[in-house]
Amino acid sequence: MKFAANPVDTMTYGEILDADWARLKDFAGEEPTRRRMRSSFSARFACVSLVRTAQCLHRSGWRRIAKLVSLCNFVIFGIEVPAQLPIGPGLIIPHSHGTVIGAGYIGRNVTIYQQVTLGSKLADFAYKPEARPHLCDGAIITSGAKVLGAVRIGVGAIVGANAVVLKDVPDHAVAVGVPAKIIASSKDMNQTEA
Repeated sequence: MKFAANPVDTMTYGEILDADWARLKDFAGEEPTRRRMRSSFSARFACVSLVRTAQCLHRSGWRRIAKLVSLCNFVIFGIEVPAQLPIGPGLIIPHSHGTVIGAGYIGRNVTIYQQVTLGSKLADFAYKPEARPHLCDGAIITSGAKVLGAVRIGVGAIVGANAVVLKDVPDHAVAVGVPAKIIASSKDMNQTEA
């Protein structure tokens, strides 16, 4: 599986946080507001702020401090995210507890709910991105879903609650069940909700 370049490599720490904050406000149906320092303490944004802080430290060569920030995120918010994981702007994690985000790559505007596990099929302490899931732009991973192995979750794809994904999910598809099966197009679902 070929992984894209890190989508935040050309963005500053502030620009990344601004993109995450703007998407969270839109997701919540709230008026857009400027991100302020106190925004980082919002219950829905604090864990994302710590993820971004760890990433920034890791990219700057401060790997041990990045690991410490990631550990704080794990202890306080119950979410495990490696500092070296490339994650695009616009990340939303509405509820973080019990979440393991051990993907190989996460694109732009991805939403990940609580109790989700993204990781390799076997223990991978060396963190090999090619053995882990690749989430494309706009993917939504709902509560309790497990996405395991070198699979691709396509652009705009939705993984249903408690699904176990072991194979690729095409662009704009909806996958549910154990093991996950494609049941619809996410485009069709969005049209029926409107």
